Amino acid sequence: MRALLVVNPVATTTSARTRDVLTHALASDLKLEVAETEYRGHARELARQAAEQGTADVVIALGGDGTVNEVVNGLLHHGPDTGDLPRLAVVPGGSTNVFARALGYPNHAVEATGALLSALHAGSERAIGLGLATGTPGTSDAEAPARWFTFCAGYGFDAGVVGRVESQRERGKRSTHALYLRQAVRQFFGDPRRTKGTISLIRSGQDPVERLALSIVCNTAPWTFLGNRPVFAAPRASFDTGLDVLALSRLSSAALTRYGTQLLRSSPERGPHGKHVVSLHDESDFTLRSQVPLPFQLDGDHLGVRTSVSFTGVHRALRVIV
Repeated sequence: MRALLVVNPVATTTSARTRDVLTHALASDLKLEVAETEYRGHARELARQAAEQGTADVVIALGGDGTVNEVVNGLLHHGPDTGDLPRLAVVPGGSTNVFARALGYPNHAVEATGALLSALHAGSERAIGLGLATGTPGTSDAEAPARWFTFCAGYGFDAGVVGRVESQRERGKRSTHALYLRQAVRQFFGDPRRTKGTISLIRSGQDPVERLALSIVCNTAPWTFLGNRPVFAAPRASFDTGLDVLALSRLSSAALTRYGTQLLRSSPERGPHGKHVVSLHDESDFTLRSQVPLPFQLDGDHLGVRTSVSFTGVHRALRVIV
């Protein structure tokens, strides 16, 4: 089997020696080509070339969720898989690795490589649904490029936290859960609009849901991990359904404490709940629109600010090795 291994050389939790060991293990069973990323967006280019040129049967992303997202967008540059694209495989190398863990891979690069090789030998794969975020026609963001996401998107507060974390990482800070928690506190106290939501959730044939202060879109569960603890913003979200939404109509100190505690105690059976919670399941199409520009993120990648984003859940968009 021909395989392209896309390696992020600065992945948070893998050393050069570990990456060499994994590469040799994969090369023993595959006709392997290895490409290291050199800049943001490079993984996307490499995956796109593999898909367009037909040079690989499987593209393996060795890195964190950002690397995986780039590879997915490269593979699906021309649209969902109709059966002729390389399959996707993942070896987790980031700080959280939500997508790989949601697929059932161990959160350890060496163990995940063993699981991957076993799946390849068995021919084990599945087609999963993905989310697609696009510009909204008739708005200032109408021409925003379409982007696929694997596990989550955020518009507003949580995207602001991601933006702050990226800024700290550019200054040399290591990506840790403590860093995310510190930046969440700073985002909360630094956001003058947190108690007066500006987001509207718009669905065809439904009354809009107005004045939302926070909005999270999930394509699978859990939403994230704190160490080994899974956090469920939308427990029913699945790669086999449409998109789920968790939104809050209030983000006061008391509300943040209440719903933050519920998130920490969440389970596959129950996520955040209460009078300020909006929870939607298996949605195919909707738009999030704000009265003011708000930060936007996909799979933990901050994409700047938008006044509007449209979302589509696409069933069976990509084949993955599991």
